[in-house]
Amino acid sequence: MSRPLARLSTSAADFDQRLRELLAFDQDTDAAVQGTVREILAAVRTRGDAALLEYTNRFDQRALTSAAELEVHDLDRFRAQVPTDVLAALSAAAERIRDYHQRQRQVSWEYTDGDGTVLGQQITPLDRAGVYVPGGKAAYPSSVLMNVMPAKVAGVREVIMVVPAPQGLIEPVVLAAAAIAGVDRVFSIGGAQAVAALAYGTATVPAVDKIVGPGNIYVATAKAQVFGRVGIDMIAGPSEILIVCDGGTDPDWVAMDLFSQAEHDEQAQSILICPDAAFLDQVEASIRRLLPGMERAAIIAESLARRGALIDVRDLDEAVELINRIAPEHLELSVAEPRQLLPGIRHAGAIFMGRYANEPLGDYCAGPNHVLPTAGTARFSSPLGVYDFQKRSSIIEPSADAAGRLGLLASTLARAEGLTAHARSAEFRIRPDQKA
Repeated sequence: MSRPLARLSTSAADFDQRLRELLAFDQDTDAAVQGTVREILAAVRTRGDAALLEYTNRFDQRALTSAAELEVHDLDRFRAQVPTDVLAALSAAAERIRDYHQRQRQVSWEYTDGDGTVLGQQITPLDRAGVYVPGGKAAYPSSVLMNVMPAKVAGVREVIMVVPAPQGLIEPVVLAAAAIAGVDRVFSIGGAQAVAALAYGTATVPAVDKIVGPGNIYVATAKAQVFGRVGIDMIAGPSEILIVCDGGTDPDWVAMDLFSQAEHDEQAQSILICPDAAFLDQVEASIRRLLPGMERAAIIAESLARRGALIDVRDLDEAVELINRIAPEHLELSVAEPRQLLPGIRHAGAIFMGRYANEPLGDYCAGPNHVLPTAGTARFSSPLGVYDFQKRSSIIEPSADAAGRLGLLASTLARAEGLTAHARSAEFRIRPDQKA
């Protein structure tokens, strides 16, 4: 590494300031990006397929003449174009993801209170969900599985997938994953124009109720701008990993776990916390020895130099305090007794327990979703799940007697707020014998 990896210690006087600087990340996009996205959204909203074709041909170097050419048909045919071992791995991962998410399904419920009023909650799936899958620089079949499977488990009637196809090309493994996951329709579009098509609908692309899935800065900005017209999952920042180790794990394992996030991009964040300064030295030595052999060494090195850190803490109790302060996307508890720490952890997207747990298992095949809150948003948000594709409707069914008794309360409160129509609506249901 050309630049040193940051070393912090909680006993240092400047620790709080250095930690704030380390965690600082501005997700606001510049005015130029915001303006470009607004222009694209407005064009697709008003001109529909014509604008969608124009942007797709321009940005993806295509020469389409009809919007009908954007749809990809017969997804099953792409399975034959994928190596059998990869296809088997996708199928096994899909089954594990489905099995995990089946346990997240919410069910409707009702009860009758003492007044005879039936109260409850009805759970219904979204009618249609849109899944954005990145394309171009790399293929992400795991993103297909993680975003589509919970929607299908929730019972969403139709799942629409969009994926960019630079020069008309989409990796067959992505489309095979779509077939395995049960995607209903696929369109070869990307960028802000794809988000616009999903949000507003065109003659060719149906409008959806919610858009999920990662993308570049233009996709993220577009999702933020259409929120309210449709639901979105989250605005995700760079990937993060926080490892807490007691010094008993192989330092090479820990170094590679840090690499696993740093290789995403230069803005990714990899942090190790340990109460053993000598072990931090060992991990740093492993990083320097292993880094030259990594295929994405330059990206890893830049990521670690920009936003990585090794943090020396007094003990594991203090480590837990830092976990909750950082609220990481991925948390590895690489310690002898991880369950002793678990009750104190309030903020983390996914928690990997024990020395054998590693973040890539969660990315691909363990079962839980890999779409996780970043940039400290684990303080108030959760991994993508079945519940993101289900809605809750309240049920209120009063008996005649209950309508009168509750009407007295409602009338009193409504008149206190000066809303007399509210009060009189409730009062119409009050029998004479129920009035004071």
